Amino acid sequence: MTVNDVDDVLLVHGGTPLEGEIRVRGAKNLVPKAMVAALLGSSPSRLRNVPDIRDVRVVRGLLQLHGVTVRPGDEPGELVLDPTYVESANVADIDAHAGSSRIPILFCGPLLHRLGHAFIPGLGGCDIGGRPIDFHFDVLRQFGARIEKRADGQYLEAPQRLRGTKIALPYPSVGATEQVLLTAVLAEGVTELSNAAVEPEIEDLICVLQKMGAIIAMDTDRTIRITGVDKLGGYTHRALPDRLEAASWASAALATEGNIYVHGAQQRSMMTFLNTYRKVGGAFEIDDEGIRFWHPGGQLKSIALETDVHPGFQTDWQQPLVVALTQATGLSIIHETVYESRLGFTSALNQMGAHIQLYRECLGGSNCRFGQRNFLHSAVVSGPTRLQGADLEIPDLRGGFSYLIAALAAQGTSRVHGIGLINRGYENFMEKLSELGAKVELPGKALG
Repeated sequence: MTVNDVDDVLLVHGGTPLEGEIRVRGAKNLVPKAMVAALLGSSPSRLRNVPDIRDVRVVRGLLQLHGVTVRPGDEPGELVLDPTYVESANVADIDAHAGSSRIPILFCGPLLHRLGHAFIPGLGGCDIGGRPIDFHFDVLRQFGARIEKRADGQYLEAPQRLRGTKIALPYPSVGATEQVLLTAVLAEGVTELSNAAVEPEIEDLICVLQKMGAIIAMDTDRTIRITGVDKLGGYTHRALPDRLEAASWASAALATEGNIYVHGAQQRSMMTFLNTYRKVGGAFEIDDEGIRFWHPGGQLKSIALETDVHPGFQTDWQQPLVVALTQATGLSIIHETVYESRLGFTSALNQMGAHIQLYRECLGGSNCRFGQRNFLHSAVVSGPTRLQGADLEIPDLRGGFSYLIAALAAQGTSRVHGIGLINRGYENFMEKLSELGAKVELPGKALG
C-alpha cells in the first residue's frame, strides 16, 4: 500500500518493539541529482538502485516535460534516461510542480547548456529554517547567465557559453555545491569552488559526472576544481545507499527496544553516526550485506551532541535520535548548527510526555551561525520519560519520521497526520513498518 495524500492519517498503536529486516535503496540526496545530471549527456544514462520516493517522481516528471525519455531498466530500481531530444517545457506544466520539491533549481545549469534558457518555478521543501536560493542565482550569474524575476518564477538565459569562475561558499552548502558542479562541467575554462560540501552524496555525484566525461578534482581543503569540457556522454551508475534512512531505522530500533537489520546500510558513510549510537548504548553488527541495529537492554546513556556538515554528525540524523534520547538516563545536550528551526519538532514530543527545553544560546563549542540571531537551536533532553500517544501533525520529512518513531515507542494510540510527506524520502515505509511488526493502520484498513 502506498500513501500519496499529505493529508493521510495513520493510526499508530505504540509499545511494540520493531523487529525484522528491511532494505534501503539509493540515497534521496543523490538519486534526483543524478537524474538531473543525465540532462547534460549526449547519450542515454542508466541509474540503478533508485528508490520509489516522491522526489524521484517529481524529477522524472520534470525531465519528461523537457523531452527526456525515462523508462524502467532491466532490473528493479533501474531507470534509463535518454536526453537526446531535450526541449523547452510549457511554463504552466513546469509550474504545476512548484512547491513540491526544491530539486528544480538544479535544472538551471543543464538547461542553460542544452537550450540556452530555463524557467524555474517557486520552490517547496521542508520548513526547517532558512534555505535561501538567491545564492544559486548569484552563482549562475557568475557563470554568465542572465536572470529575470517574474511573477511565477525565474527566467534564465545564456546568450553565450557559460564561463568557469571562482566561487567561495560562505557555508559548505550541499545544494550550492551541486549547483556549481552541474553548471561548471560544460562551462568554458576552469571553475574553482572553495569551502565546498563534501558529503558522500556529493562524492557520488562527482563519480556520476566523471563517468560522463567531466574533469573534477577534490582537494583535502574542501576545494573542488572543475575543468569544463565540450561534451558529456551518458553514464551507468549504482547509487550509494541512503545512510540517512538507515540511521532513522537504527534510531527506531533503539527507541522501541527493537532489533532491525537494515540491508544496504554501509559502515563507511555512517561512521560518525555509529560512534554516537554506541555511546548512547545502542548495539550494532556490520556484515557485507548491511547493519543490524538493536537495543541491548539496560539503560540508555545521555550524551552531548552537535550537528555539523560531513564528516560531522549529520543534521538529518539528529531528529530521529532525539526521540531515542528521551529514553536515556540523565541530561542530553543537543546543539543544532545546520538548520536554525530543526528543533521545533520537539514541542510535540513534550506533549507526549518528553522533557525537552530549547535554548537560544549555543550549548556546545562548535562554530555556529545562529548563536547571536535569536533562534531556538539548542536543546536539553531530560530522561527517561514515558511517552504517551497523541495527535501529531508532521512538520517536515525527518521530523515526520521522528514523530512516527515516537508514536511507535509510546504507550497507547497516536494519530499521525500528513504521513504522505514521509514519502519524499522513505521508500515504502508503510510496508517496512508492517514487515517490522508495527501495529499501525490507515482508517478502515489494518496494516500490522
